[in-house]
Amino acid sequence: MKRSQRRQMQETIKEIPFAVFCLDTEKNDDASKLAETMNAPFFTSPESMEKTALYVVYDQEGTCLTDGEMTLRGDYIPSMRRLKHHNLTHEALIKAAHSKDKKEHLTAIDGTAGLGEDSLLLAAYGFSVTLCEHNPVIAALLKDTLARARTIPELEPVVSRMTVYEGSSLTCFASLSTPPDVILLDPMFPERKKKSKVKEKLQLIQKLESPCTEEATLLEAALATGAPKIIIKRPAKGPWLADRKPSYVIEGKVIRYDVIRQ
Repeated sequence: MKRSQRRQMQETIKEIPFAVFCLDTEKNDDASKLAETMNAPFFTSPESMEKTALYVVYDQEGTCLTDGEMTLRGDYIPSMRRLKHHNLTHEALIKAAHSKDKKEHLTAIDGTAGLGEDSLLLAAYGFSVTLCEHNPVIAALLKDTLARARTIPELEPVVSRMTVYEGSSLTCFASLSTPPDVILLDPMFPERKKKSKVKEKLQLIQKLESPCTEEATLLEAALATGAPKIIIKRPAKGPWLADRKPSYVIEGKVIRYDVIRQ
């Protein structure tokens, strides 16, 4: 079969663009609520999966996003080695977030949480982190990732300092009565032509939302909170966010952290 014929066949079969499947009755409420929020079909059996282009699955393993080939499910276990103190202090993000001021209680807001991998590092360092996620599907994946991490003794003390805010980071910023010590921003940047195996999984997220087009609005809202430090995660050779020159930069191999102090 020619590639064009195979593609046409796949497009014909996958007549449902997005759906939610619940294969664990204990999670029916959460799954049906997500389906309602997304205005998506809701199924309690897997029969229609082959017809669906992109779907969320609630099962006994947790919650995942898949297109039938690639699957995205949050997992903090591979990051546990990075959380050990002697490794953590070498992380570029921690170098960016570190302050010489001695405070008993450090707070941070991750304005673009995703699955919370960066927030995990901040929480391991001692920050109480609010994770803002506006996309309902990604928020569902994030909450599931945290729930499973709480069952792991080594991770439980860390994730106990992580709280999910479901909604726009702009709304979260505007509601603050006290500025956090740190705000972390990692807006989705345009997709690269070359994709590594890991990056391929991020294509699933890019099917849900487009790269950030309101960078200036996001940055100005973060600055308006009065947070003394705004940390912006960028590709190593990428432009400054909203063309704002940082106070200083912490360089990494493939990414960098631009830090704005105020």
